[in-house]
Amino acid sequence: MLEPQLKDDAPWKRRFRLSRVSVQFATHRPNHVMVVSNATGIFELYAYDLESGAFRQATHRPAGTVYGSISPDGRHIYYMDDKEGNETGHVVRVQFDGKGGAQDMTPEMPDYTLVDPTMDGAGSHMGMTVPGADGFDTYVVDILDGEPKRPRLVMRSSKMALSPVFSVDGRVSVVASAERFGGLDFALASFDTATGEKLQDLAEDSSRVEPAEFAPSAGDSRLLAMSNASGQTRPLVWDARSGKRTELETSGLKGDVVGMGWSPDAKKVLLCQTDRASTKLWVYDLESSRLEGVEHPEGTVTTACFRTASSLLMSWQDSTNPSQILALDLRSPRAEPARYLAQSDVPKSKPWKGAFFPSTDGQEIQCWYATPEGKGPFPTVIDTHGGPTLAQFNVFAPRIQVWLDHGFAVASVNYRGSITFGREFEKKINGDVGHWEVEDVVSARKWLVKSGIAKSDEVFLTGWSYGGYLTLHAMSLYPELWAGGMGGVVVADWVTEYEDEPEAMRGYDVALHGGTPAEKLEEYKRASPINYVERLAAPLLIIQGRNDVRDPPRQVELYEAKAKALRKDVKVVWFETGHAGSGVDVELAISHHETMLRWMRDLMASKRSHQTDSGLTLV
Repeated sequence: MLEPQLKDDAPWKRRFRLSRVSVQFATHRPNHVMVVSNATGIFELYAYDLESGAFRQATHRPAGTVYGSISPDGRHIYYMDDKEGNETGHVVRVQFDGKGGAQDMTPEMPDYTLVDPTMDGAGSHMGMTVPGADGFDTYVVDILDGEPKRPRLVMRSSKMALSPVFSVDGRVSVVASAERFGGLDFALASFDTATGEKLQDLAEDSSRVEPAEFAPSAGDSRLLAMSNASGQTRPLVWDARSGKRTELETSGLKGDVVGMGWSPDAKKVLLCQTDRASTKLWVYDLESSRLEGVEHPEGTVTTACFRTASSLLMSWQDSTNPSQILALDLRSPRAEPARYLAQSDVPKSKPWKGAFFPSTDGQEIQCWYATPEGKGPFPTVIDTHGGPTLAQFNVFAPRIQVWLDHGFAVASVNYRGSITFGREFEKKINGDVGHWEVEDVVSARKWLVKSGIAKSDEVFLTGWSYGGYLTLHAMSLYPELWAGGMGGVVVADWVTEYEDEPEAMRGYDVALHGGTPAEKLEEYKRASPINYVERLAAPLLIIQGRNDVRDPPRQVELYEAKAKALRKDVKVVWFETGHAGSGVDVELAISHHETMLRWMRDLMASKRSHQTDSGLTLV
């Protein structure tokens, strides 16, 4: 390990301080963009007008704001006004142009948790699904003359449900719910928004159907949606009034294909293919069923939409370039795209490479990896993403580059449970949480050592959220393989977590484990690192939030107490905000990584000293 670079202008700190951005386009006014940016050092929401170049901060909150959405008409930005990052409060909105103050959209309701609000294209309805003790309640809020009315309950699901998606005129709404099949297998139900009358169902046993976006014309009830009934996610068009379903011919494409949106004339749809954690855009002509690839730089497309009938906007990044907006002219596919929000003075970063290797059962697993300067093998950090139903893509990730700057190789593993590798791959962990994910991480270690990348006695684990959970779990299930681990906002005990977390979070736990702790107690215990602490052999650092409602503090306190009683080398560092924590506050993220670097330096120094005292030859 190289000596930690702790000066304020260290390249790894400069990467963290770059304005990291994610964007959402107003689908019916795409030049209006909501940007989530840490331009001030803490993430807030911004209103960005591509035509004028105006860039205005829309939220100013002490704990920052990382979740938000822009209305399809581009007039408002919506977000959850919570308390110190606890993800509980009310949905509010502010005007895109900055006039007026924040408007509470549900002033008569008690506080609620984790709402992702949706809006129609006319600005006449807002939808939201609120979790509670009795299940998931879906509401519609009528907006008349700019004022929200009392929320109307339109659907109650005992299992997980999403917020409704509206037709452009708001007359039809569609709710995705797991009520019929359970788990994360959603079915769709459409409603007459005004009367609440149920219109149609779209359901496929043991499969997930998800909505994307309604056609952009008033009176058009066609919905672009996706189904994974074939084993891969595939797009379809469903008329939410008549029930007519049309499959889009994408059999020639590998991996998952999802709908991104419609052209302004509703004659084409934009699709995104994701094959083994790599993305590519396609345009599909609905009249001719012709599929045409979009020429764009290699990397990761996170969102995209039609700007006009012949142009696109997309959010793009790769491992050496921070996220930015690209504007593509479909009539000149080889022309250099116009770039917005591109940054200068980006510290040089190591590009990632993709690799595949077999897991313990023969399943092919994908990872991204990079190596520092010099000849291997190197001390190596294996990173695991959160979720688990997410994936690690080729993105600009300061948390990865910090280890490369200090002489480590790094690999980030798309373990079982990750999306974009097929339905069976994603659902393999359901009811058996922590098993196959750890097997895949162990197999990544084996491949890294065999390939001459990793030193066998200097392989470390790290991850945040579900990745932090896997760090703890792998270190106890295979204690002999790891030199140490660093977990952030971790799950240490699924049972205690379920007891302490809000109702909103419990639905996901039930979907993963196949039931509640009362119904599946042995499964919850088997998946919990706290029940394997006695096996822990290597030092472990945990960084945890006191105000975290997703992974509440008590379960980590119990883990820490048990580890200390067993004289295990476990150090817990607490911070005072919530789960997003260092994901929102850049300086907090830098502080956390300084803590990790210092911890790693001391650990490596101790290891070297022990080897010297033992008379071992150091290489």
